[in-house]
Amino acid sequence: MKTLYATPLLLALSIGQAYASTPINLSKDIQPTAKISIDNTKGEVTVTAWDKNQVQVTGTLGDGAKPIELEGDANSVDIRVDTGGKNGSWFSWGNDTRMQPTVLNVRVPRAVQVDINVVSAPVSIDGLDGGKVSVDSVSGRIRANVRSPEVSMQTVSGTIDLAGKAGKADLQTVSGDITAPAIGEKVEAQTVSGRMTIGGGPWHEANFSTVSGETQVRGGITNGGKLTVDSMSGDVDIGLPSDTSAKLEASTFSGDLRSDFGSPTKGEDGPGKELKATIGSGSGTIHVEAFSGDVKIRKGGN
Repeated sequence: MKTLYATPLLLALSIGQAYASTPINLSKDIQPTAKISIDNTKGEVTVTAWDKNQVQVTGTLGDGAKPIELEGDANSVDIRVDTGGKNGSWFSWGNDTRMQPTVLNVRVPRAVQVDINVVSAPVSIDGLDGGKVSVDSVSGRIRANVRSPEVSMQTVSGTIDLAGKAGKADLQTVSGDITAPAIGEKVEAQTVSGRMTIGGGPWHEANFSTVSGETQVRGGITNGGKLTVDSMSGDVDIGLPSDTSAKLEASTFSGDLRSDFGSPTKGEDGPGKELKATIGSGSGTIHVEAFSGDVKIRKGGN
């Protein structure tokens, strides 16, 4: 009878040992503007800036993953979590239950360039100032507080929260929300069912596209700049600065259209409304189109 009671205990202990995580503690001296590439399938990735010309990686390596090495030189470092299996691939790893989550806490110089690829790992970036930032995810949330000349973030079901300031930004989700209040020169934002809240400018070029998600824009365009918003069934809310100069065209097939610029009229091809107006000297172009969503364009949005 004693054996019957002891067996579950031994089994539990063996399972705990099998899935135990291995501590990570690696570092390498690098150039302050080096490129850091990070690949992780399961777990979490956190990148934090510090005032050392060194990359440091701490955290825990999940069971079933190969030991991590800091590959590369002082100008380029790769941090990669690979499966320990022989037949692993990028798409199979995310479904490989033999590899447990890996947590990567990466500290880097402020001006580095960062390129992150994950599958089901949330990503958090804080304090970077000067380098390009790129994040490609499948189901993980992306959060970044950075100052960067160029930011690219893509995720399928995760959200994108871009704080700080970006000169140019390419932001894409399928079902996740996008929040980016301070994008400077150029922005491209797309989502299927997520909500977009974008601000900044003045933009030389700004393109926003959604299927069913709501779009809120607060910002203007440069002289000769272009702002385009396309929505299928999501509502559109645009706030333009008082010094905006553009030719405005807006329409909705079956929704409502309200504007502080000009007077909307009934659409020719549907029950909706359309509008053509000149704001200021009309040097730029603003085109807003929705199928069944409502459109609101008003003064006051920096």
